[in-house]
Amino acid sequence: MGMTLSPRPARVIDLDTMRQKRQARQRLVRLSPELDGLEMVYSLSSDPDAFFGMPVLAWGLREDGEVVGLVPWMETLTPCHLLEDAEHGYFVGYRDPETEELLETAPPHKACELEHAAAYFDYEDTHEITLIQQIPDTLGTHALCMDDDGRPWQLKQVFGWRLYSDGNVEALLADESRVQSTPILPGDTCLYPGHSRHRMVYFFQRSIANRIREQDPSTLEALAMMVVPNTSREAER
Repeated sequence: MGMTLSPRPARVIDLDTMRQKRQARQRLVRLSPELDGLEMVYSLSSDPDAFFGMPVLAWGLREDGEVVGLVPWMETLTPCHLLEDAEHGYFVGYRDPETEELLETAPPHKACELEHAAAYFDYEDTHEITLIQQIPDTLGTHALCMDDDGRPWQLKQVFGWRLYSDGNVEALLADESRVQSTPILPGDTCLYPGHSRHRMVYFFQRSIANRIREQDPSTLEALAMMVVPNTSREAER
């Protein structure tokens, strides 16, 4: 006579906890500026036969060990491989303009550099969010800043980037009333994280920022189409 097997006890799976653990594994723990001109290559649905290049600002080491390229894109410093919007940009790979080589992943020398740096600067976890690292902006990135009080938008130069212990990266902008010396450097007291003062911050390359300053009609029209829908959606919430 066979034995009666008791049913296996059901396990309650906390999906939210699993999601938080996965996101924690993807947080950035170390940055390295890109100084050799490597680019992100992306495509657009409006021109499927063409490919476009954008300079990589930095490389980031995630807690799970993956190294990703980072570019100022829309409202954040974004990992290149997360660009999956065919209208605004779909990630294709990384390009070395000197050799014309197309890479699917970060170059090995950057991965090696970041791994050694992270091992050397081994910070202990704390309950409070702390500053881990800051790097200069080498691309002339600009930020379009919008506030809630009805003031006109401001176009500001990005002077650097701060990495915090929770993996967030903030752009450093200048409070012109506190500038004591020039050129402005990442450690100066006149700098502040963009989202600490502004409701919305959009990032642009230097060439686009210059067109905005010159009030180029086509650039301003494209800017209005990009910003106004986002503003309307937030107002509906």
